[in-house]
Amino acid sequence: MDYLKSVVPSQLIAERGSNLVVINPGSANVRIGFAHQNVPYNIPHCIARRVKSAPPKKVQDQMLNTQATPAQNMEREKAYDMIASSLKIPFLHEEATNNSFPRKVGRVDGCAPHQYRNDSPIIWTKVMDKKSNSFAMKDGKATNLHFSEASKSFDGGDSDSDEYKLKESIFGDEALRISPCEPYCLSRPIRRGHFNISQDYPLQQVITDLYVIWDWILVDKLHILPVDRSFYSAVLVLPESFDSREIKEMLSIVLRDLRFSTAVVHQEGLAAAFGNGLSTACVVNIGAQVTSVICIEDGVALPSTIITQPYGGEDISRCLLWVQRYHQAWPSINTDPVMKSIDMLMLNKIKESYCQIREGEFDAVAIVHSCEEGKPAGSHKARLSALNVPPMGLFLPTLFVPEEYPPPPRSGFHDYEDMLEDSWQMDFTRRPDMSDGLYLGSSGGVSMWDTYQVYPKRLKKDELVGLAEAITTSILSTGRIDLQRKLFCSIQIIGGVALTAGLVPVVEERVLHAIPSNEAIDTVEVLQSRSDPSFVSWKGGTILAILDFSRDAWIHREDWIRNGIHIGSGRKYKDSYFLQAQTMCYINT
Repeated sequence: MDYLKSVVPSQLIAERGSNLVVINPGSANVRIGFAHQNVPYNIPHCIARRVKSAPPKKVQDQMLNTQATPAQNMEREKAYDMIASSLKIPFLHEEATNNSFPRKVGRVDGCAPHQYRNDSPIIWTKVMDKKSNSFAMKDGKATNLHFSEASKSFDGGDSDSDEYKLKESIFGDEALRISPCEPYCLSRPIRRGHFNISQDYPLQQVITDLYVIWDWILVDKLHILPVDRSFYSAVLVLPESFDSREIKEMLSIVLRDLRFSTAVVHQEGLAAAFGNGLSTACVVNIGAQVTSVICIEDGVALPSTIITQPYGGEDISRCLLWVQRYHQAWPSINTDPVMKSIDMLMLNKIKESYCQIREGEFDAVAIVHSCEEGKPAGSHKARLSALNVPPMGLFLPTLFVPEEYPPPPRSGFHDYEDMLEDSWQMDFTRRPDMSDGLYLGSSGGVSMWDTYQVYPKRLKKDELVGLAEAITTSILSTGRIDLQRKLFCSIQIIGGVALTAGLVPVVEERVLHAIPSNEAIDTVEVLQSRSDPSFVSWKGGTILAILDFSRDAWIHREDWIRNGIHIGSGRKYKDSYFLQAQTMCYINT
């Protein structure tokens, strides 16, 4: 421990971070990198596979319904009007009455990007690979065949030319930018914070896709070949939404399939607190598809405070499309963010560039790109309206209408339910000086939370609530006024949506109003993140791993393959642990 007190943080990171790989998987993206990196690789969590059947299936998920029901539309319009009242803008039907004539929308091909805005067009992925020694003879000379000459429409003929062949698998951002005319099927192994299991997407295929995606990143981005992985350890920073079975499967992928020598699991909320050098905080994680809230006290995650809600940044993007179509501000093009990933990419770019929370009417001119099958890609100049409404759906989530998927088969849930009664338990709610992240007790063992005083939650199962109510409920569930006051003044918002302009003051105001009048609390404060909120959980995972010298609870590959369990010893560090974590946090900002 004397070494911890005296070592320079940058030296500690360089010494202990070079053989640590930190993996933070999410529904839309996975963040992976060496612990000594300042920021991780942030890669779309998907894979596109070549399909030889005709007509090819474009997405692995088969939605039951992508249209809002009449009841959902009524709730959505009611939520819009409530938001309009708070933002001091016209109500929905008032605007519809005033806009008796549709807005003019001009088509602009090859238009220059909007100044200071990310309006650049999305470029199609090249799906053809050049075969070795492939040349086209032209004018008596050997010349490389241009890609556009090799890429042909697929109408039942031979899809591979003599010089080029279709890629069998495409990953990450390139997988999202594949033209609809190409024979590829997009798969997303995680959806809404859980394995994306359905009748069309069995559990084993989900596990295989996770392995293939992570393996590609390790080889292509980190340049770690399978034969060298025994020299590396993996740190899994996992969202609170995953259940025990899913955690076990991801550990098996890391240790058995990817062949890391050791691994450890950390909770995303706890890692986020450490990433900002905090020991006590209410961590609010607004991801692409899931929003979660969890309270941390003295470096310990309190499981009774966990609240997860099925909405996030992608719901804001889809709501943006609905608002523009309602106001007749969207061009007459077939934009479908559920079935066409390239459309979701475009909507995300518009949301990130233009959406913010502010009072008064808020319009902006943006470039909308069309990517329709059988038509050339085009650009359209549109004046988008009510751009401050979609982000407010976080506080009134009935403004969002989630896509509807078929339920997973019962066999997919069977193991999940049994895992709660199985002969091993998982607890990754503690910091490394308290059995580091992951504890697997033996049969009949007593969980550390069996003696922890738990206060009942106010939320019913699957109850949909807004962000302010979720935060308030989570903090009040701790049951102690001293801790509640501390947590209300230590709210930490993470995730890409945290960068939305105007979000912080609205969170503070609405959380304060959501606190019951009989509670002796009159102050709410959202703390500014010391690093990029999109990566702060990943950064916290690196700090937790680097500062864990004993590694009592790290799981060895041989032990996991042989037994599937691991028992931590519960060794503690001194208070210098948090001081060092805070210092490392400042060094990396």
